[in-house]
Amino acid sequence: MKTSKNRQSVFRSMADSDLTLGWLFTLPFLLLWAWWFLYPFIQSFVRSFQDANFASLDQAKFIGLSNYVEILHDREFFRALLHSLEIVVVSIPLQTILGLFLALLVNQKLKGKGIFRTVFFLPYITSQIAITTVFMMLFKQGTFLTNFFGTLGFGNVTWYADTKYALLFVCILFIFQQAGFTMIVYLSGLQEIPKDLYEASEIDGASKWNKFRYITVPSLKPVTFFIVSVSTIAGFQIYDQIAAISRYGSLGTPAGATSTVVTYFYQHGIRYMNIGYGSAAVVLFFIIIMLITYLQKKFLDGKE
Repeated sequence: MKTSKNRQSVFRSMADSDLTLGWLFTLPFLLLWAWWFLYPFIQSFVRSFQDANFASLDQAKFIGLSNYVEILHDREFFRALLHSLEIVVVSIPLQTILGLFLALLVNQKLKGKGIFRTVFFLPYITSQIAITTVFMMLFKQGTFLTNFFGTLGFGNVTWYADTKYALLFVCILFIFQQAGFTMIVYLSGLQEIPKDLYEASEIDGASKWNKFRYITVPSLKPVTFFIVSVSTIAGFQIYDQIAAISRYGSLGTPAGATSTVVTYFYQHGIRYMNIGYGSAAVVLFFIIIMLITYLQKKFLDGKE
C-alpha cells in the first residue's frame, strides 16, 4: 500500500510540476521540428557526401568531400554568397532601425495607433509575390519613384532589370516587408520595460536621448538579438522575390545579379537534379548562418 501511495504521489508531483507541463506543451513543436527540419537536414548531410541524382536516388554513390571541394572552387557559389551577404549587411541594420523607430512611434499615446500597427504589419503577412509584383510596377523607368531617386543620383532605369540596381531593389523589398515584424517585436519589448526606470530618470533630470540610450536600448538588447538573428536567417533565405523578378528569365535575372545561396541550391539541387551537390551547398549555408549568428551574439554581449 505504501508503495502504491508513493507512486501516486510521485506522479502527482510530476503532473503538478512546471517542468512536466513545459515539456508537454513543447512536445508537439519538438516533434514537428524533428520531422520537418532535423530529419531533412540529416538526409541532406548524408546526401552531401554522395553523387546522387533525383532521378535515381537508389544508385547514389559515396564520393567523400568531392562535392564540397567542387563548390569551394566554383565562382558562381561565391558570387551567390556575396549577394546573400550584401542583402543581409544592407537590409538588417536598416530594417532594425526602422522597426524600432516605428515601435517608438506607435508606443506613444496616439489616436488610432491600432490602425497604424495594422498598416505597418500588413506587408509582413501579405504574399511576397504580390508585393514584389507591385514594386516592379513602381520601379519601372519613368515612374514617380525612379524619377525621385534619379534626383538623388540614382539612374532613371527599371531597377529590377538593371544589373546595377537589381540587388538594391531586392533589399528595399526585404526592408519593406520585415519592418512590420520588427516593429511588433520591439513594441512588445518596449511595453515590458518598467515605467519606474523612466520616472526615476526624470527625477534625476535625464533627457529623452539619455533615457533612450541608457534605459531603452540596454533593456531591448535580448529583443534586438532575436530580431537580428531571425531577420538574418530570413535575409539569407530570400527566394520568392527573386523568383518573381526572374519569372520571364533564368533564376537570378538580370545576368545573375540577384543570385543567392538559395537560388544556387535550387539551380543545382532541383533544376539540374544533382541533389548531392545541392545538399553540400545547403550544409555550407547552414554553417555560415550559425557562424554569423554566433558572431552577432558575441558582438551584442560585448556591448554590455
